[in-house]
Amino acid sequence: MNNYSHSKRMNILHAAKGIKAFTAIVRDPNRLNEVFALREALGTEERLAAPVAALRRHPQAAAAFAEKRRLSFDLHELRRLPEGSLGRAFAKFLTENHLDPAAIPRLEAATDVDYFSAHLYETHDLWHLLTGFGVDVAGELGLQAFYATQFPGGLPMVILAAGFFNTLLHGRDDHEARIAEISRGFALGRDAKLLFGVAWPDHWARPLDDVRAEFGLAALASASTRPVAFASSRDLSL
Repeated sequence: MNNYSHSKRMNILHAAKGIKAFTAIVRDPNRLNEVFALREALGTEERLAAPVAALRRHPQAAAAFAEKRRLSFDLHELRRLPEGSLGRAFAKFLTENHLDPAAIPRLEAATDVDYFSAHLYETHDLWHLLTGFGVDVAGELGLQAFYATQFPGGLPMVILAAGFFNTLLHGRDDHEARIAEISRGFALGRDAKLLFGVAWPDHWARPLDDVRAEFGLAALASASTRPVAFASSRDLSL
């Protein structure tokens, strides 16, 4: 089999996996494994080249790519930090929302493209806290809208599309909350500073309100006061 035929076959396989995962997410947004499958189908080096290239032009992101720093933490240590600090608030957020950090795959990060996905996986829950989006479907869609304005890339828009289809078919009673959070996500992501590549452990002991203010998240991060309807597992994630 020549290289062209092999490449064509792989593209077809990726497309098939992506369609299968997309359809599953439309039916049930709580299928975290399908979100990972969709990322794998869409997260090829070719498709991620544009967002990675755009981020490299930002000094903060460029430094993160160069250092390949990973986000790791000890929940017990975070809980010992002062009340109101970023680290303690994050530990509380994970506990109250029944989120297990171990559920997020630890991806390889040998290349910049690999690191791009790994970093977004590892910081996803922290971005929830910083932006104020809940972990229900509406909040997850809002965070995807935030992603879409922070850097170019197709995956957030595909997940938003799946969310719209799910809303049309199964979530009409929640459509106002979902649209509101998506709108808030676009506005917040447009006005906030870049969050990709921040060395978050350097900020663990700082007041959460101060960190939000520094990154332009203070006003809109507190705008969402909807009660959160928790699912039995994680909802849509990047």
